[in-house]
Amino acid sequence: MSATDTVERTRRPARHELGPAAWLGRAFAVLVTVFFVVFFVVPILWLLIASGKSPHDLITTGPFTPGTAGDLVANWDALVRFQDGIVFRWLGNSAYYSLAALAITLVTTIPAGYALALGDFRGRKVLLTTTLVVMLIPNTALVLPIFLELSAANLIGTPLAAILPFSFYPFGVYLTYIYFSTSVPRDLLDAARIDGCGEVAVFLRIGLPLALPVIALVGFFSFVANWNNFFLPFLTVPGQAAPVQVGLTELLSSVPAFNPTAAGVTSIELPTLAVATLLSITPVLLIFLFSQRFLVAGLTAGGTKE
Repeated sequence: MSATDTVERTRRPARHELGPAAWLGRAFAVLVTVFFVVFFVVPILWLLIASGKSPHDLITTGPFTPGTAGDLVANWDALVRFQDGIVFRWLGNSAYYSLAALAITLVTTIPAGYALALGDFRGRKVLLTTTLVVMLIPNTALVLPIFLELSAANLIGTPLAAILPFSFYPFGVYLTYIYFSTSVPRDLLDAARIDGCGEVAVFLRIGLPLALPVIALVGFFSFVANWNNFFLPFLTVPGQAAPVQVGLTELLSSVPAFNPTAAGVTSIELPTLAVATLLSITPVLLIFLFSQRFLVAGLTAGGTKE
């Protein structure tokens, strides 16, 4: 046994030496974990199982009784046939709106956060305070004024009616401000200025390469918020131009179990709706799985002061 192991064992008390407070803390942690597993994991597990069942099996069998591959294929075919595969048009709309808004968000958010953190200009504190205040305003409170502005500009029903509001992301400005305030040494920027770089060159050559973790963080949060946004697109881009989250409501209204008047060739069943729901969350899940290393770096970057 190494000396490190010996020291570690002397620091850590044995289980039988733990006091009532420690056992109570562990029991509370276990209860919280079980609660979150039941509250979040169980519905997702049911959704995965339901997508592989027939409408009859979904009602007659147990909620966690596995389905079959044949029923999964049949549900997928029913989704593809619904209004000639309109679900893929909705997915394309969501991708277009989210990515276009993300590009505008990054182009405006990163320089704004950099300027607020490291700049010295008149009105800087006012802009920072305004950013924080706007962050506190609920999104639903902004729906009506945004809708009136878009209507006055004759943009309702066009892609810009979704892209422009999605691009407004004050939370990203604040994240970038925190990152540049805590994780980028000012001496490094001053050295670049001494070497003859202007402010734009300092940002592009020094600040921007160092900001990759926060760019990934802001990009992920912005994309997820844009992809899952429902209320505003529901009002501004209805019909064929709707994103997938709005399209899911049309699918929901076409399920006879929820809307008895929905019948005929345009109706779908609950397992098909489950497949559509899984399809709508797949892009966000894939992006999270492939970008979690950058997300962790962005979340921990501002933890220490340089």
